[in-house]
Amino acid sequence: MVNLVCESGVFPEMVTPTTNLLTWEKEPSWDNVTGLEEQQKRCLNQIYAKGVFWKENSNKEAGEEENTGSGGVAFRLEHGGNVEADGNCLFTASRKAMAIKVGVRDLRQRTVARFLDEYGLLNEEERKRIDEIIAHLYSPDLRAGWGIHVVQEVKILVKKEDRQNFDASIQELVDLGIVRESAAESIYKERGIAVNNGRIWTRYMSICGSDGDEYDIITLQYTEDGLLSVDENRDGRSAAFGDDIAIESLATEFKREIYVVQAHGSDAMVDEDNCIFFLPHRPRGQICGQPFFLFMKGTGWCGAGGDHYEPLIASTLPFISPEKAAIVL
Repeated sequence: MVNLVCESGVFPEMVTPTTNLLTWEKEPSWDNVTGLEEQQKRCLNQIYAKGVFWKENSNKEAGEEENTGSGGVAFRLEHGGNVEADGNCLFTASRKAMAIKVGVRDLRQRTVARFLDEYGLLNEEERKRIDEIIAHLYSPDLRAGWGIHVVQEVKILVKKEDRQNFDASIQELVDLGIVRESAAESIYKERGIAVNNGRIWTRYMSICGSDGDEYDIITLQYTEDGLLSVDENRDGRSAAFGDDIAIESLATEFKREIYVVQAHGSDAMVDEDNCIFFLPHRPRGQICGQPFFLFMKGTGWCGAGGDHYEPLIASTLPFISPEKAAIVL
């Protein structure tokens, strides 16, 4: 059971969204956001106009009731701008959504460290379940899953200092007449590190695509017919995209719920009334503050961990009841 108020009474490194009465008269903020279909804009504008009501799950502090309505607080959600699609978008967007000064690399490392701490506290059965989820994401069984996926990816880690040795081994197979991609697939799968458990996940999720990374990410893409491509990441700039495990760990680190607002387009085959989803990610343990929100433009297909996140800026709305809000969380 989570508690809304920290025992210490101190919120961790957060800026509480402020109420701005002037925003009540603003025009809808989603019309100029790029990459959205008209049905998505209509739904997002409606949510913007009516607000999102977040229900608190414990007794409120004295004096808070008059500002936040009955048992919670209402938010207006505005698009916080584009962030670079460099693999670090989860952390870049979260930093802006929380209005904190922690650097992107440091935020990634704190998320990984939090996961490792929580992973170490799990019993054997829980740890096995997490390992299975990670293996399914990054080292899937290619004999299955083709009824859902058109392309599946396998992630492999290679130490930067070992790249020349890998290249030499691949070249040896090429000299024997083996096609380069097949040779690369064979060597990377044989000698690289598969991302298939929590310990290896921490190495993977630590990669931000900089020279300071210990590992490079190799991506093998497959269709049902076999190997499609090998991304050898020659410049070492590929970063580990934040996944649901990272989001939960980030939520736990800051003791706040994170809602991913996912906008599905027409390729997802959903009707207009159901094209916007609020996906909750709750921290393990206490909740010590209001949630923050991330925006994701959904597509019909994406690779494991390949979603792109953008920040949403949440400002509190006065005098909004759950009955009047567009969404109740």
